[in-house]
Amino acid sequence: MKQFFFLAIILLLGCTQGSDCGSLPTRFKSYNEAENLISSASFAFKDSSNTSKSTWIRSLHYYSCDKQTGYLVMSTDSKEYIHQGVPISLWKEFKKADSFGSFYTSRIKGRYQLKIE
Repeated sequence: MKQFFFLAIILLLGCTQGSDCGSLPTRFKSYNEAENLISSASFAFKDSSNTSKSTWIRSLHYYSCDKQTGYLVMSTDSKEYIHQGVPISLWKEFKKADSFGSFYTSRIKGRYQLKIE
């Protein structure tokens, strides 16, 4: 019985996904550090959007700890972009946009930059 209990604890610990998003730094040492920490963290809210209608945006994902602001992760054919502090209301508008590219350029690009030391 004791062995079963320890096995159950090990399995439970092994199944947890990443660290709590509340422990993410406000500034990252590098883009790679941000990418690794964000992709392995557990968030209270995760969402994505179908980007098949876009000619250059291949994926859109949104991650938030508090369901107020969060990280927008966008991929194109050549690069991945991480935007920090994006309001969830802006994410919801982005998902409904007629043109993801136009919305990104006018409402997100240059405004919600990832903070790197």
